[in-house]
Amino acid sequence: MDPRVESTTDGHPAVNQVMLHGRLTAEPECRELPSGDVIWTFRVVVDRPPGGRSRQRLDSLECVAWLARVRRSVASWRIGDEVAVEGALRRRFFRTGAGAASRVEVEVTSARIIRRAATA
Repeated sequence: MDPRVESTTDGHPAVNQVMLHGRLTAEPECRELPSGDVIWTFRVVVDRPPGGRSRQRLDSLECVAWLARVRRSVASWRIGDEVAVEGALRRRFFRTGAGAASRVEVEVTSARIIRRAATA
């Protein structure tokens, strides 16, 4: 086993891998962080499979693109586009006027358009 990969107590490698196939629900937004880094953020809505315990039918997931090639792809996306996204879950901590806060988001490593939204 690769020594850089953490393993669980049963010896299996720990995995943090996310694959989403859903719709874009807001225009992607470019932001410059105080550090000077540029990111693109966007939200993907995915259907929940039927038969679950919750009555909720959709999940809305915040995504962030740090990599230049992913940022270039995301920049052309529009509301309603059907997209495929891969990455990992990250919990980000930050300060607000009300104090410390955190958010869980998908850090995107790969993103592509499946189908463009119909234009009006």
